[in-house]
Amino acid sequence: MADLTLRNVSKTYAKLQVLHGIDLEIASGEFIAFVGPSGCGKSTLLRCIAGLEEITEGDFSIDGNRMNDVPPSRRGIAMVFQSYALYPHMTVFQNMAFGMKIAGMKKDEIAQRVQSAADKLQLGPYLDRYPKALSGGQRQRVAIGRAIVRDPSVFLFDEPLSNLDAALRAATRVEIARLKKAMPQTTMIYVTHDQVEAMTLADRIVVLRGGRIEQVGRPMEVYRRPANLFVAGFIGSPAMNIIPVKVTRTGDDTSVRTESGQTITLPLPTPATLMGQSGHLGIRPEDLAMVPDDQAIFRGEITFVEQLGEVQLVHVDLGAAGGGPLIAKLGGDLDLAEGAPIALGARASSMHLFDEQERAVR
Repeated sequence: MADLTLRNVSKTYAKLQVLHGIDLEIASGEFIAFVGPSGCGKSTLLRCIAGLEEITEGDFSIDGNRMNDVPPSRRGIAMVFQSYALYPHMTVFQNMAFGMKIAGMKKDEIAQRVQSAADKLQLGPYLDRYPKALSGGQRQRVAIGRAIVRDPSVFLFDEPLSNLDAALRAATRVEIARLKKAMPQTTMIYVTHDQVEAMTLADRIVVLRGGRIEQVGRPMEVYRRPANLFVAGFIGSPAMNIIPVKVTRTGDDTSVRTESGQTITLPLPTPATLMGQSGHLGIRPEDLAMVPDDQAIFRGEITFVEQLGEVQLVHVDLGAAGGGPLIAKLGGDLDLAEGAPIALGARASSMHLFDEQERAVR
């Protein structure tokens, strides 16, 4: 078991500051996902936790013990990288056992640990095979197994599925979820650019941008209540639709006007200081629905339809005064054609308002 604490952690390379005052507490046994765009600092933060990068400022501790100057091998941490880095001339068993053999562990204990890890990862039938005889997903599981045998208190995953195709990613994601259930006391931190991985695996998500934390919360909390415009646009696939608006009334409810002149009343009590301010209205594609023209909030022309089977993603041009294009996630059985007009509506309670500073208005 391990509680992790980061206090004002910063990382600078020469004159380039990559991390800016990171504050984060991770409880023992939690599965945390770091997400954010490329270059946001998520892998650098992971490497600072692992001890592969020195922390420029701030403190990192495990169970209250400061780790800044503790070498990686003594932190009780195991890390799984994007690449499998397996020895091609060794069997699966030998790959998983190699580190323990070098450390001088007894053969019986090595065999027990390898077999236990193989059982967790369903690798038992492959222990005598060489890496070239394994699929990409199986190789990644061997790399994970090699970390498990060390019996770490903290697991770090640095985009472990990014080299796999879609089908293998889905299958290996399930294996990692099973692994977490089999190791409930082990703290896990998972870096990914894949929102599906973060949403399905993590207890909490940490959203980073420019080396700073934008929001921390449970997956559905971050999805349903984004703290700002960046998180709203980053979490969710397709991304949330963002429409420029101006606040025209405040009080028990809030009225906003789109650039096309449409007035929308939201069930949000907002400060009077927002009156007359510009902002943005956010609507997720799945919250839009086709409605009769006289009930529409948005009217436009269908420019493209992505048929995905059960659902279809409908791209809609709102015109020059509409505030930009929209994407609606609609039923796959609807007969929709490019060039056809469409009227869309949404429940006011499903909409999000962001002020001039791009902060969410609750």
